[in-house]
Amino acid sequence: MAKITADVLFEKGTPRVAQLQQIKSLNLSRLGLKNKDLPVHLLSKLTSLEELDLSGNLLQHMPAGLCLPSLRRLDCSDNDMEDVTSFQSLTALEELNLEDNMYLTLNDQHKAIFLLPKLRVFNGKDIGSMANHIRHVTSGILRKRVVEIWEGSFKLPNSPTAESLAKVEKNFINDACLRVKYGPSSLSLYTKWRVEMIAREHFQSLIPTKKKDSTQDMPSATKENEITLTPVKRQMTEEAEDDDDDDEVLIRCTPKRARFVVDTPTKASPRKSTRIQNTPQKADKPPAAPLRSTERDSATPTKRQRATQKESVKPITPQKKQTRTHSRTETDTPQKTIKTVSEDPVSLQPLHVLQCHSKQDDPSDFKTQLWACAFEPAADHTEGGNWERTVATCGGESVCLIDCEMGTVLKKYKVPGEEFFSLAWSSLLMTVEGGVARPCSILAAAGKRGMVKLIHPMANLAFGEFRASRRAVSILRFSPCQKSYLFAGSYDNKISMWDIGGIDCDYNFKVSQLLMLETTSTPLHLALPPSSADKHLIAACDDGLLCFNIQLGANTQKRTMQMEITFPVYEKRDKTNNYRTIDGLCFLSDDVVASKSHMQGSIYLWSWSQTLASSSGRNTVPAKILAELQWCNTEIPYLSLNTCPSHGYAVCGDDKGRLWTYHMTERMKANFKSGKTIPTTEVLEWPSPVRDGLGPVEGPSINSVVMSQDLRYLVALSDKNMVVVWKKVS
Repeated sequence: MAKITADVLFEKGTPRVAQLQQIKSLNLSRLGLKNKDLPVHLLSKLTSLEELDLSGNLLQHMPAGLCLPSLRRLDCSDNDMEDVTSFQSLTALEELNLEDNMYLTLNDQHKAIFLLPKLRVFNGKDIGSMANHIRHVTSGILRKRVVEIWEGSFKLPNSPTAESLAKVEKNFINDACLRVKYGPSSLSLYTKWRVEMIAREHFQSLIPTKKKDSTQDMPSATKENEITLTPVKRQMTEEAEDDDDDDEVLIRCTPKRARFVVDTPTKASPRKSTRIQNTPQKADKPPAAPLRSTERDSATPTKRQRATQKESVKPITPQKKQTRTHSRTETDTPQKTIKTVSEDPVSLQPLHVLQCHSKQDDPSDFKTQLWACAFEPAADHTEGGNWERTVATCGGESVCLIDCEMGTVLKKYKVPGEEFFSLAWSSLLMTVEGGVARPCSILAAAGKRGMVKLIHPMANLAFGEFRASRRAVSILRFSPCQKSYLFAGSYDNKISMWDIGGIDCDYNFKVSQLLMLETTSTPLHLALPPSSADKHLIAACDDGLLCFNIQLGANTQKRTMQMEITFPVYEKRDKTNNYRTIDGLCFLSDDVVASKSHMQGSIYLWSWSQTLASSSGRNTVPAKILAELQWCNTEIPYLSLNTCPSHGYAVCGDDKGRLWTYHMTERMKANFKSGKTIPTTEVLEWPSPVRDGLGPVEGPSINSVVMSQDLRYLVALSDKNMVVVWKKVS
């Protein structure tokens, strides 16, 4: 039943009248209203409404299309407001109260004052002189600087086309946002927002009407088919912090252009593959991909050593569209192990390449290794929003949040001296004022210090930490059943299970350890079976694949494995290799698991339910193999894989920057019984960004990949400080 009806409006409105158009004041405070509860068509009938009280609700923004031409006073205090641009349609507004909206910042205050030309009272304070400065003085200064950049560095193309105009406009806006600096750093987001707006307006004013229209009507595919190597645009946080004084900071970054490496043509690209302790390796290596030292510093357990070869730094220019390699499969008897998905493959094109984890923001840093990435899950699918557009990445001493569509670094969290290895998202309940609990997206990140950092990105706040291990943390994973349960694998051969609980309005929380699982080697990946996520945990380790019983009971002490799952590739064991390092693990469906061993040269698909059913209490159980997927032959370890169950896709990077994709169609599943290795559906070639006058950048090793659940974006992390964003195209 709708919360807001005409009867409610008459009851809550004054004066008492017979028509909605005659209501002057309306009090809808403390009704627990969400955005979906505000009927735009009904509220827009309040054409004479002058005062509106929406305080004490759960609103995130004003509804689109709302028209209240007479509204002069609006109270939206004590809500969950995230976006002030939604107030832009309320042009008659004179007084606005946005107090106690935890996600709004000083930048949002300036945006609201600029967008509302008649606003004179904000949060109960007169803003006359401040508003004049924001709307006129600041805007005038920014406009002058933007125009100077255009006149000094840009001009319209001689033979303008929709594509060429769009390219010039994009380069101009990006350059203006990078170069124009004004005011305190706490207002950097507002400054960038205004500079982008001014630059777009100025460019459009220079285009003849006919050309301007053709640019606006240009199909989006024109941009999507380009390989866009964008500058790294790092947005800044709200609170000033000093790197020298604080152990950890939400960093303010000076935006820098992304730069890429071109190795000497006559020399092979060095591969970084330092292994965790006691992992066997082949003695002979192909000359094209020599491995670095295999010893690990016990005091600092990093996953791989960094390259020491000197890198050259020169300007970037995009290379032409990449080529793709396609493979076909033969039809045989279909299997029913994986649900039916579309037979049509997804077309992916590279959209952005970013260099955003540089140590001390050094643009020449191409040694920092990037280790993990994960998309932020949508809190409520029904309310729309940017579904899985934000991805978190970690490597070196920083964690970044990236907008995949825009190619911008939204936020950056830095801990000097840390090296982050893993991160994980979850939705925890936060108790706000009044005892109402609402879900909020929380990011956990950990690395060599053994400390788990808890971050609330929406509030620009790293609010807590706890020690998960005395050694480095290698992998984090939240439970999909109990969203406050966090598993942390560490270099002391243990997996600890923690309950973070809820969070109050002051970000107080209480963490407790629930279980300690003992492994025989370092855990590299964790997976919770969708059918029994509250009972079993599968751990891919440096020396095998282990399964644990994680049901809570009287015994909360240390537990050993329930069983070890073995694979046919183990039979290849020789003096230098035992193929037991499982460096890729992910569920492709509720039952089918994709995993791979180091140096296996392929990926196994196996059935979790059949493997579990065949255990019969044994400690060692062979995996029930369904199929074997073709992959590259490489000696580089820790190149992890990822799956998109909703589209039946799997992907794994290699040591040449390529992405091997697999589409589990009925045609491919028909080959499961053949016993033959199934070829890849498609190999996405390294996009090969190039330098002016020089050759393309050689493909690095792809350490980690992740796909959004709608398969709109694919993100790949390299061992040379590069984040590559791919986008689905029609």
